[in-house]
Amino acid sequence: QAELYESGGDSVQAGGSVRLSCAASGPNLYLMAWFRQTPGKEREGVAVIGSGGNTDYAASVKGRFTISKDRTDNTLYLQMNSLKPEDTAMYYCAADCDLALWGGTWRDCPWRSWGQGTQVTVSS
Repeated sequence: QAELYESGGDSVQAGGSVRLSCAASGPNLYLMAWFRQTPGKEREGVAVIGSGGNTDYAASVKGRFTISKDRTDNTLYLQMNSLKPEDTAMYYCAADCDLALWGGTWRDCPWRSWGQGTQVTVSS
């Protein structure tokens, strides 16, 4: 099972930027994603990146967030710009989802590896 460790969470004003990192090691890191969750709400898929560099984003973050991955050390990043108060959440990175076998979307795939999360707070 992959080991994931997020960092970079911060408290910023609306309109600001934050860059999250996820240090990853272990097997099955070809597909990785960022999710976020706030208390009382379901976990939301934010962005995903495949082995070929293909990406997908939640509609709410498209054009503001950018997911990337350093393939030399498998570190996953999430660059978040033009932050809004509604982006406030605990952000988690995830790995090890057999999307082809799952047959559904990456948002509801049963990802096997999760980090501990890093908090992003955006004030108005």
